[in-house]
Order: sequence, then structure tokens, then C-alpha cells
Amino acid sequence: MKAAAPVRLLIVDDHPVVRQGLRTFLETRPDFEVVGEAGDGETAVAEAARLRPDVILMDLVMPGVGGLDAIARIRSADPGARILVLTSFASADQVLPALRGGAAGYLLKDAAPAEVEAAIRAVHRGEGLLDPAVTATVLAEVAHPGAAAPASPAMSDAGVNSLTPREREVLALLGRGMTNAAIARELFVAEKTVKTHVSSILAKLRLADRTQAALYAARLGFPS
Repeated sequence: MKAAAPVRLLIVDDHPVVRQGLRTFLETRPDFEVVGEAGDGETAVAEAARLRPDVILMDLVMPGVGGLDAIARIRSADPGARILVLTSFASADQVLPALRGGAAGYLLKDAAPAEVEAAIRAVHRGEGLLDPAVTATVLAEVAHPGAAAPASPAMSDAGVNSLTPREREVLALLGRGMTNAAIARELFVAEKTVKTHVSSILAKLRLADRTQAALYAARLGFPS
């Protein structure tokens, strides 16, 4: 059987030592391949278009064009681009724009190497992943009066009412930042079943990915 192609990675960070450390760690994994690096957002946009990596590891605070602008530009040019934010900042003014801009995952730099590896694999699978501290930030921001624009009643009612009871359960767990595997354990179902529910939820709510679904659930205070 032919081995699966390695996951092609682009590392974006303004600190050369960080880039080198990530490259050294990731290239010890036979199924990862670092195909490029960028030290600022402008270079990241160009390299993303040139290399078409499977996953982009994106820092946010960089000189010149920052990570938030880079995410928006990359996703505008390639809506299928999979971006994992890897940063030191968990404040709402960084987290929410990054997720709304199209980042599939958000991880803090104090994460363990195994967590970084797992996050890359999750994003590559199309699942997305939020650092627990980031999930808390999102929920706190949504709960704070005036922190986020509320979903329109019409969209909320139509979207949520179209979901089955099981899909509502899955949506609520997505809002807590849980992975497919964790949701499967929580609901005592197969992970494949959870993936099916997530796909249905995204289609019914007209959302691009599970991260947007998690934000949707959190903004509605779901479940009520």
C-alpha cells in the first residue's frame, strides 16, 4: 500500500528561533513536511499562494502586515486554506477576528509539542481545534454585554429549529470547544457519526467550518 503524502506545512512567525524550533520538531515526524517559512504577513500571503501548503501555522503579531490581515487575505484568495493560529495572545481582540477571518484552529505557544502536533492533524482533517484558554475567552467575550454582535433572531430561530435533537447536542459541545473524538466519548457514539452530524450542522446553518459553528453556538448561549 502506498504511504500517504506528508502534510505540507508553512510556518509563519517573525522570530527566526521560533521558526527553526518548529521546523526541527515537525520534521522529526515522517508525515509532516515543512515546505516554507515566512517572517511577516506579506511574505506569508505570497508563500501561501506559491506553495499551497496543507496547513499554515500563523503567528498574529508581526511587523508590517500582521497575522489577522494575512489570514483574511489568504482565505480570500483560497477559501479552502487551512490555518492554525499559533500565538502568545488569547485576548478577545485577537481570538475573535482570527476565527471570524477563517482560522480553523487557535493554539497558544505554551502548548505542549504533542498538542501542537495534534492540532495540526485536526486542522488538516478539517476538524479545527481551539485551545481551552481560547474557548474560555470566546465564551467570556460572548457573555459580556456588548462584546459581540448578537445573531439575528430570524437566523437563530431558522437555523436552530432545523437541527435535530442530536445535532443540537453536538452543536452545544462544539460550543465548548470539544473535538470530534471528545464529543463521541461524551455522547457514546462513533466518531464517524459525530462527523456526519457536524457536516449536517454546517450545511443547515450555512457555516464554513466547525470553528464557526462553535462561535455560533457560543453567541447564542447554546444550549439555553
